Amino acid sequence: METSIVGVGVGITDRFRSVVEDKTARIETLAPRAQRVDIKVTHRAYHNGRMEDETVELTLTGRGPLVRAEATDADKFAALDMAVDKLCEQLRRAKDKRVDARNHPRGAKFEKGSGELSGIDVQPASMEVLRAVATGEIPVVTGSEDEADYTPVVIRTKEFDPEWMAVEEAVDRMELVGHDFFLFIDARTDHPSVVYRRKGWDYGVISLTTQTAPAAVA
Repeated sequence: METSIVGVGVGITDRFRSVVEDKTARIETLAPRAQRVDIKVTHRAYHNGRMEDETVELTLTGRGPLVRAEATDADKFAALDMAVDKLCEQLRRAKDKRVDARNHPRGAKFEKGSGELSGIDVQPASMEVLRAVATGEIPVVTGSEDEADYTPVVIRTKEFDPEWMAVEEAVDRMELVGHDFFLFIDARTDHPSVVYRRKGWDYGVISLTTQTAPAAVA
């Protein structure tokens, strides 16, 4: 697996490269088909008295979807450890899902020999019932009063406790859980916001700026 290390505002020492080599061996064990891992180390200095920090970003490419992880710490080695842990956790979850899908395939299965139907919450009718329907002993209902109210659209709702965080942390959380969007409250503006994945390497942010409900229109 090819490895690329880039430093932004910080030099990359031989010791750091050696540690990266050990860490990538762990990643390669979980993702043997991966072709390349890009490591970006960014040093940030603040003018408001806040302690300087190092951010390590990992991007794993190969056959399959792109996998990313990011971590920040005052020490770049600690940030590297945390980022690798996040990346490996994503890889383990993906592997467990693949194994579970192979062992427990979804969908209906029909056994020709026994005539049993499995994998779906439907019980086939017996020959006696089919004959009774055919002869008229069991009436066939063609409609119902509730049919007009039926709709195939199912709206599922979920509620979560609000979390205040920066946009960068929201992007990291989104990549960690493997979703295409992540809902949060922007710690800088207190506005409900959502980050989402766009084409390529881009991300987007949508925020709600209204704090009170609009007046009712007569």
